[in-house]
Amino acid sequence: MNAHPNSESSRVDLRPVIPNLSPAQSPAEQFQNETLRPILKMQNDLILDLYRHFLMKRKVKFDGMSIEQRKNWISKSVSRDNRLRGILLGMIMGQFTNRELSTFIAMEGEARRRIFDLLTQRLQSQMKDLL
Repeated sequence: MNAHPNSESSRVDLRPVIPNLSPAQSPAEQFQNETLRPILKMQNDLILDLYRHFLMKRKVKFDGMSIEQRKNWISKSVSRDNRLRGILLGMIMGQFTNRELSTFIAMEGEARRRIFDLLTQRLQSQMKDLL
């Protein structure tokens, strides 16, 4: 019997496997490693495209900035721009299964912090792809 396209297992099966992660020391770290990292990796191209659009719409001259200025701009925009934060969070949460959503809700503050930290690190590590 084929799984329904929206079933939880088919949703999880689409995600890339992240090798060589250290064993989780807490439930929040386990959620980060088993759910958040694979989703962010899967959504990477979409995240980069969205951020490029964000830079263009804000008329940010990213190519004229030093590496440190770019890192600071990314960090500030991801932490302070509520519209950008909402869209990015929706891109990640939209990939959750029902069980993962329950886990997210149970540790929402910590999970949000981890999502935005991972997004910031991901964007900063791929700055050259944003030009």
